[in-house]
Amino acid sequence: MMLRQVPPEERRRPSSRVAGAVEWWFVRNIRWLPQVHAAMFVVFVTLLLVPPFLADPAEDAGIFDHLTVFANFALWGVWFPLLLLSVLVTGRSWCGLLCPMGAASEAASKRGLRLKAPAWLTWPGTPVVSFIIITVLGQTTGVRSHPEAAAEIFGGTMAAAIVLGWLFAPGKRPWCRHACPIGLLLGVFSRLGAVEFAPKRPEAGGDLWNARGVCPTMIDLRHKTESRHCIECFRCVSPPAKGGLFLKFRLPGREIEAIADSNPNLSELLFLVLGGGVALGGFLWGVGKWFGRIRDVLGEWAIDRDLLWVVESGPSWLMSVYPERREVFVWLDFLMISSFMVAVMLAMTALLSACTLAEAWIAGRLGAGRSLSRRFLELGYQYAPVAMVSLLIGLGGGLFSALKMVGLTTEVVTGLKAALFVLGTLWSLRLGERILAAQGLAPWRRIPALLPGLAGSLAVAAAWAPALF
Repeated sequence: MMLRQVPPEERRRPSSRVAGAVEWWFVRNIRWLPQVHAAMFVVFVTLLLVPPFLADPAEDAGIFDHLTVFANFALWGVWFPLLLLSVLVTGRSWCGLLCPMGAASEAASKRGLRLKAPAWLTWPGTPVVSFIIITVLGQTTGVRSHPEAAAEIFGGTMAAAIVLGWLFAPGKRPWCRHACPIGLLLGVFSRLGAVEFAPKRPEAGGDLWNARGVCPTMIDLRHKTESRHCIECFRCVSPPAKGGLFLKFRLPGREIEAIADSNPNLSELLFLVLGGGVALGGFLWGVGKWFGRIRDVLGEWAIDRDLLWVVESGPSWLMSVYPERREVFVWLDFLMISSFMVAVMLAMTALLSACTLAEAWIAGRLGAGRSLSRRFLELGYQYAPVAMVSLLIGLGGGLFSALKMVGLTTEVVTGLKAALFVLGTLWSLRLGERILAAQGLAPWRRIPALLPGLAGSLAVAAAWAPALF
């Protein structure tokens, strides 16, 4: 085995030997990735497209009694929560090593039209809009309850990935970089991760992208300063080469602590507040009795005024229409759910923006460097841990149901959720303190500056409190 070529300061780190062993293993076995992607594609198609054609399972069916029940558990009890947790350890490794959508998109791009990516696709806000639309549609169609809705949402996402790959960027993954809602989510949280692919010969100038290089997500390798677009496919890694990237381990959250050097951008900040807010709205509408009461009042008001279309059901691709399962949404349900989710999203965005702006202003008054807008942008990243915990507990509830199935009591599971919220809030507070330190604020002056950020993190945790009880 040839010597692993890395910067001298990296070679002296105790973790370098472990990172080197991981590098060599993946480089030797990278040839098997197409077979892995093919297997994942078969699993994906089976779990999504077969259940809609099966008879409904019995109400007391277990996860191994019926494919529909198993598929739902695999998606929401295993895949989604573990996907979020894996980012802390391995970054976006799911995207590069396992994801069938990205692999299918890249395969299509090698045989497609090879058009230039349009401005609407490369616009930084595209994956934010994609996430919001998918989240709202998932709630109105019942993606967590009905296999038909799961096939529509995830199958439609797969189709979009293939079409975009076929149209644009030959041999690359424009879907993964520019449009995938899950990719954006993992990309933001990968900044918290414990792994990084860093250039062996970095060049100054900030993060850039290059469609002509080896990277499928079009990272300009020598200018790489951030983790969010790196899918960890190991194509840019060659241990004995003097160029390319190398794998290194770091303390979780280190990239956000030094976010000023890692291309902070508004699209990620918008995702943290808008994406977290719309997901919160999607969770809250279904946990309180108040929603049904308001629905009845508005329904009676519409009927009294001969607005009968409001109480008629719409198309099944837009809303849940399953009379055989005793769930039929009408236009009133669709409008209420989508409007409520957007309202919560905007309210959460306004609240966190106000807290962050207050923190940035106080920091400036106490002597922090940089402009107000720059401080605001950097401090917005402190909410990443509490946002991640919120999504895990609110939308990955199947994992905690599984813990009860293996014997943990309700009290223990509730305590585990509460502990995650506390850890997420404390971690966000720690990141805020480190960002303020990087902005040049003296230690004792960071305390008053941190208070608005702490209030924002606590507000997020409090809003998700129904997920605990």
